[in-house]
Amino acid sequence: MVTAPAVILGSASPARLRVLRDAGLDPRVLVSDVDEDALLATLAAFPPDDVVVRLAQAKADAVVAALLAEDAAPTDAVVLTCDSMLFFDGRLSGKPHTADVARAQWRRMRGRDAELITGHCVTRVRAGAVSDAAHAAASTTIRFAEIDDATVDAYVATGEPLSVAGAFTLDGRGGWFVDAVDGDPSSVLGIGLPTVHRLLGEVGIDVTTLWR
Repeated sequence: MVTAPAVILGSASPARLRVLRDAGLDPRVLVSDVDEDALLATLAAFPPDDVVVRLAQAKADAVVAALLAEDAAPTDAVVLTCDSMLFFDGRLSGKPHTADVARAQWRRMRGRDAELITGHCVTRVRAGAVSDAAHAAASTTIRFAEIDDATVDAYVATGEPLSVAGAFTLDGRGGWFVDAVDGDPSSVLGIGLPTVHRLLGEVGIDVTTLWR
């Protein structure tokens, strides 16, 4: 009997973990220590898709290094890492971090469309080394509701938009203010299942073998 690879999610995102669990996987979480803001500063000249993919790859490198440094590292594992950013008005935005930034962003994007781009990296680790890796970006168009200043202020006051890409969630309070999604909804939650399925195939893994 062939043993399936261990699944490692290189993210602290509860939404990503929930998407994978709902889809039949039970990954171990191993969070990278990548300084996303510092890395972003070095990627300003790259196209949006490249930026999010490079961020996902940097996280993969950090998680793989941590995994291989363990005394009981798995002999076969697949590491899933992602990074999401919102492309709006010609620029990328990640986590706003502060209420003022989140509030200003919502007042610009309400009633308009924006593109949520998620970079994915799937890395196969076998016998103490990286054997295969594949990466891709997935884009989904978000149509935001036209909401008034009081609603923006109330949403920002919850604290939810401060630590999520684009200052909104689809599966939380922010879902009230998303009128439509054109594309893969799971990528808006931070990890696109169709994209990961394809990338798993590129590194030689049938997703059905990972189902718990």
